Amino acid sequence: MSPLFAFLHHLSAFTLVAALAVEFALVRDDLTLGSARKVLIADAVYGASAAILIVVGFLRVFYFEKGATYYFHTWTFIAKLSLFIIIGLVSIIPTIAFLSWRKAVKQGQVPSVDAQKMRSLRSIIHLELAGVVLILLMAALMAKGVGLML
Repeated sequence: MSPLFAFLHHLSAFTLVAALAVEFALVRDDLTLGSARKVLIADAVYGASAAILIVVGFLRVFYFEKGATYYFHTWTFIAKLSLFIIIGLVSIIPTIAFLSWRKAVKQGQVPSVDAQKMRSLRSIIHLELAGVVLILLMAALMAKGVGLML
């Protein structure tokens, strides 16, 4: 079961990164009805992959890998988990904005979003991507045993 859960963990992580990259690409240009629809889909995929990632990740920590004692005594794991939580909390801001577009999109209209709000959404998504890069660094360090505090 451990290899299956490792696969699911990695698949959901890559899906999360891809969805976030799609969001970033779509909000870089002028918003169209098509791009607004795609952003809504990408954000739903992002949320679903994040949920799967955290559930599968905790299952791995508690049941399929080295055990919770090991992981929670590794500062790189704690940093990785903390970054994930911070990114998740920050991602609420764009998600709320994107969800506010649903009514207009359902009516076949381009959502009305001012330039400042779009710049803000771009910046937040960019910060999320930077956070993901730091998570990858922590994962690589953790895989090599860096940060063990036992």
